[in-house]
Amino acid sequence: MMIDNSTQCASPTPEYRKTRSLIEGRKVSYTFEGTTPVTALRNLSFSANKGEVLAIIGESGSGKSTLLKLIYGLLSPKVGEIRYEGFKIPGPSEKLIPGHEDMRMVTQGFDDLNTFASVWDNVASQLSNTNLTSKERLTKRILKSLRLIHLQDQRVFDLSGGEKQRVAIATALVNQPKVLLLDEPFNQVDAAFREVLQEDILEIAKTTGLTVIMVSHDPTEVLALADQLLIIRKGTKVALGHPRKLFEHPPNPYVAGLLAQANILTPENAKILGIDSDRKIGIHRDAMQLKKQQNGAFQVHAIRFRGLYNEVILHSQERPNDEQTGSNRGKILELRTIMDPKNPVEVGDNISLKILDYWEF
Repeated sequence: MMIDNSTQCASPTPEYRKTRSLIEGRKVSYTFEGTTPVTALRNLSFSANKGEVLAIIGESGSGKSTLLKLIYGLLSPKVGEIRYEGFKIPGPSEKLIPGHEDMRMVTQGFDDLNTFASVWDNVASQLSNTNLTSKERLTKRILKSLRLIHLQDQRVFDLSGGEKQRVAIATALVNQPKVLLLDEPFNQVDAAFREVLQEDILEIAKTTGLTVIMVSHDPTEVLALADQLLIIRKGTKVALGHPRKLFEHPPNPYVAGLLAQANILTPENAKILGIDSDRKIGIHRDAMQLKKQQNGAFQVHAIRFRGLYNEVILHSQERPNDEQTGSNRGKILELRTIMDPKNPVEVGDNISLKILDYWEF
């Protein structure tokens, strides 16, 4: 039996009343049924606070978009539950029109846009005609906030991918939702305009108290944008926390590699650097000091131009011991670091290393 769209599903428990989280998921699992069932999410718990930006990141196929649909109510968890303001979010079997009334979701396909109508008409059509003055005021305000006012008479069909993305966000925001869900919002936005769109979303969230939950496969897009990062791998949560904390002190090698592209070393490899540890260690690329030295333990294998910096790839002169035989036949240790402009090196230089900081897993 379906319930009316305006009906909240299930009362908040005393446990949920105590939490300050706007949205909270507990032990959520979801499996796509079929000839061969595919488990997209496994026992995943998370939370999002009011007025914050939560970024869900991970590799393609990790379950990010599935989680977004579960939060919006387009899917229902097979196990566990997701609550909004303490109330269980109703799924598609419980509503005539799936999707939570306090939320709006923007996908990559722009399916909700009328491409042959103008920008103004796409946004204004989301509002009722009961108060035309208010309708015009709200439409103009949201177009200005997303820098679309100069395109108001243009057909959506004639816009660039990035401009269509802005129109899609504008149509979602004009109804003043409490939660905005974004699926890869910067995927079709040119690099030159990506930061501008990020700043606009942050400003809207700051001034309105909007909660934003976005999905991204690229950590660089969201490190400066998010208040919290939820990192998913193969449907399971591997980390949840502030971007800076997760970047500077990753809880596991996967997070270290995904966020910082840090160097991950086995205990055997760490010994080449003079580090005695019985666990894996991580070293950030900027935590190594290079010095030219004739008998240095490393040699500059390659130098890669990365725009704002040059990446230096080092190979060890010594091979670590093979873990199985104990003989000196292990793979050459490769380290990646950032060149210091005041102390440049060249391919073929022998190098000694000073490790400024590292952490253990």
